[in-house]
Amino acid sequence: MAELLEFQTERLRLRQWRNSDLEPFAALNADPKVMEFFPEPLSRQASNEMADKIRSLIKQRGWGFWAVEVKGAEPFIGFCGLHVPVATMPFSPCVEIGWRLSFAHWGNGYASEAARGALDVGFQQLGLSQIVSFTTVGNLRSRGVMERIGMTYSGEFEHPSLPESSPLRPHVLYRLQREQWEVEKPNH
Repeated sequence: MAELLEFQTERLRLRQWRNSDLEPFAALNADPKVMEFFPEPLSRQASNEMADKIRSLIKQRGWGFWAVEVKGAEPFIGFCGLHVPVATMPFSPCVEIGWRLSFAHWGNGYASEAARGALDVGFQQLGLSQIVSFTTVGNLRSRGVMERIGMTYSGEFEHPSLPESSPLRPHVLYRLQREQWEVEKPNH
């Protein structure tokens, strides 16, 4: 088992998952607003299976999609972190940064703040040379987070895990190289 990484930002704590996170995680995965750019909202069972998989991957690597809490206020608002995509992407191998927060916590800058902390871990502690992020073309909120954290648009691709008929299949790719992050980091 790898050393389990956790970290804090000014307002957030990114930590290992707890059993008490499962219920609020299922609620956000069932929310049509949160899941607008995914094939469908998740059932409680599918949400629990996803949480179990996330925990398993963190246990193996020491890092992954951490549970996010607002310090002193909310014990669980979603996840943010780093992940190796299961599907073979046109740009594989890669490590992606991703997030999913409950709708009640959108618009507070939490996704950008958590993602900046995850980038710090990825580049400083894990020594990654590049981190990518991707989403469906129409997900302007996530694309905005990608741009705010310093990532650069790098083109479009068809997501291989989605059916050809899916309107979600066209995706955008954003990248951040360690050299670019090192130059821009003081501005965060």
